[in-house]
Amino acid sequence: MKQTSMMKKELAATDATPLYAGVKQIILDRIHSGEWPPKHRVPSENELVAELGVSKMTANRALRELANEGELIRVQGVGSFVAERKGVSALFEVRNIADEITDRGHAHEASVVVMTREAASPDVADALGLHIGEDVFHSLIVHREEGVPVQIEDRYVRPGAAPDYLAQDFSIKTPNAYLSAVAPLSGSEHTVEATMPQAWECRLLMMLKTEPCLVIRRRTWSGRDVVSLARLIYPGHRYKLENRNGTSVPL
Repeated sequence: MKQTSMMKKELAATDATPLYAGVKQIILDRIHSGEWPPKHRVPSENELVAELGVSKMTANRALRELANEGELIRVQGVGSFVAERKGVSALFEVRNIADEITDRGHAHEASVVVMTREAASPDVADALGLHIGEDVFHSLIVHREEGVPVQIEDRYVRPGAAPDYLAQDFSIKTPNAYLSAVAPLSGSEHTVEATMPQAWECRLLMMLKTEPCLVIRRRTWSGRDVVSLARLIYPGHRYKLENRNGTSVPL
C-alpha cells in the first residue's frame, strides 16, 4: 500500500507528457537507484493500471519501450524483469556457449528438443556435401543463462564426421564441445541476418512476436570435410554479439 501511494505521488508530480513517459521514468528511477536490481520483477500492465490509475495502453507502452531500450526483459507468460548487462557471444569465433555463460559467472542449462536422424533436404545436403535424401543427424537445443533462454541451436551434422552424435547427452555436454573433440575445427564460415522470429522460436525463447532476433548460420570443417551446419538464433533484447576486435554488435 505504501509503495502504491508513493508511485501515485511520483506520477502526479512528474512533468512528463505524454503519461506513459512518466510511468517509464518512475520505473527507471527505481532501476537506476538500485531499489529494483537485475532480475527484479517489475509490476505487470494490470498492476500498473491498478496502482497508478493509468490506462492499460499507457502501461503497455511504458513497459514495451523500456524493453526495447534494454532496461527490461519481458518473458512471455511470466512477466517483466529488470535486465542485466547483456550477455556477449563471439561473432566469428566458434566458442562453446556454455563456456561463455560460465565465464560470466552464470549457470548454463540446455534442453534437447529434437535429436534425430533424417533425410537431408536439398539445402542441407548441399551445405554438408551430401546427396539429397542421404542420412543426416539433426539436433535442436535451447540454451539458457540463469534459467532464461538465450539461444536456439538448430544443427545438422554429417554422420561420417561424428558417427556417435545421436548417442550424446547434450543436456550435459554441448554439441560444440563434443564435435571439437571428435572432429577438431579447421575452418568455419558465417552469415548473419536480422529476422523476426517464427511462432515456434518465440515459444522456445519465451519472447514476444514483435521482438527481433539475430540469426547466425555457421558451417564448420575438420580437415577438408564439412562437419556441421548450425543455425543459432538469439533474442535481440537479451544478447549481443562481439566481433574479433572486441566491437559489440547489438542484436
